[in-house]
Amino acid sequence: MSTITLVSSDGAELTVGRPVAERSVLIKNMLEDLGDSGDAIPIPNVNEAVLKKVIDDDDDNRRKTTDIDEWDQKFMQVDQEMLFEIILAANYLDIKALLDVGCKTVANMIKGKSPEEIRKTFNIQNDFTPEEEDQIRRENEWAEDR
Repeated sequence: MSTITLVSSDGAELTVGRPVAERSVLIKNMLEDLGDSGDAIPIPNVNEAVLKKVIDDDDDNRRKTTDIDEWDQKFMQVDQEMLFEIILAANYLDIKALLDVGCKTVANMIKGKSPEEIRKTFNIQNDFTPEEEDQIRRENEWAEDR
């Protein structure tokens, strides 16, 4: 199996098997464009820690479902900052399966929570006045679970 060297935004070199690297549509397209020159491929938007995590992802057992299987749940048990970095990296590297599981993880963090609980979970400051908030609630009553 041939290997590819990736260079993270902070200059770390990571050597991975070509099939692992080619999970990324971006890297696969780069390899097709550059040929097999053996040159390291720069990944300017992803730091070493996130790139290592993305490389460790195993999407072979991932099914198309709204549920997150046990392996993915454990894989995504990271702090919020790392979770969002993984999502950004998956989007940049065009790794659809990883992007999907990252987004499902965030959706599950939001599911069933009030706006106040969501703000607390993600440390979001409420910039609505009570009047604006009341108006938004009235305009979106149709979306409420009853």
